[in-house]
Amino acid sequence: MTISSDPKQWQIGMLGYGEVGRILAEDLRKQDLKVAAYDIKLASEQGTPLRKHAADIGVEMLRSHADLAARADFIISAVTATQAVAVAEASAPAIRRGAWFLDFNSASPGAKQRAASHIDGAGGRYVEGAVMTSVPPYRIKVPLLLGGRGARELAPLLVTLGFAANVASDELGVSSAVKMCRSIMIKGLEAMVIESFTTARAYGVEDAVLASLKETFPGIDWEKQGAYFFQRVIEHGKRRAEEVREVAETVREAGLTPWSASGTAERQGWIADLADDGVFGTRGTAEFARSADWRTEADRILAHINPGSRKASA
Repeated sequence: MTISSDPKQWQIGMLGYGEVGRILAEDLRKQDLKVAAYDIKLASEQGTPLRKHAADIGVEMLRSHADLAARADFIISAVTATQAVAVAEASAPAIRRGAWFLDFNSASPGAKQRAASHIDGAGGRYVEGAVMTSVPPYRIKVPLLLGGRGARELAPLLVTLGFAANVASDELGVSSAVKMCRSIMIKGLEAMVIESFTTARAYGVEDAVLASLKETFPGIDWEKQGAYFFQRVIEHGKRRAEEVREVAETVREAGLTPWSASGTAERQGWIADLADDGVFGTRGTAEFARSADWRTEADRILAHINPGSRKASA
């Protein structure tokens, strides 16, 4: 059976049903499109809320990568960065000839090329997608750079589905390189803000530091930006750390030693571990990582690492 040229007729498969997968599924289902999904968390207790969400919006949950690949005309891979190649490999044996495979993952150019070899080698059509900013504010309209041989053909079809897709290059790896190099700065800035602001708070000099930053970068509201960075890293630090390890691999592929990226990954991962330990409250509750003042979260970090400090007893 050939793949329809009308994307509104596609059976869409979502590999990964985390935050991004759920957002995309919601926006696709609002158009009454057929969506099925698979996530490895379905086999654990973590799968219960995923199944409920899927049932609520009319997404069919499948039992494996192969089940999804065998029926989908268009697959979106939105898993963790470290699994980008693995899910492509797991899907390839069952993928339909001519089916589209859009890799949404934040992986290095080399990883994207390896994933593509599995999909293209099995008769599918692999296109890399580089997500250029945080998904939640934009949802399906998040700026998306496409790359690969099929990018120019897929781009207008994605626009029909509501995506904000543009072609970066016919060469695989270029759009991912743009994304990864951007992430050196963005994810690095998150880590630096947490490290700088928390250290400043420990010494009681945060107001002076913020005043100096405002003078140097007057276009940034550092109070608001600080609260946002703390919130996002506490909530999604594990995923961000995995992404930045792919960023470090991108730097290595260019022949450089990724000192900055490696440090960023360590700081992001460390915050994620603190979150898992309950330092910032109970994950999954309305209060978790939702403080409008970054000082609240900085004080929790300081109390955890030095219980006898002034901030711990404040």
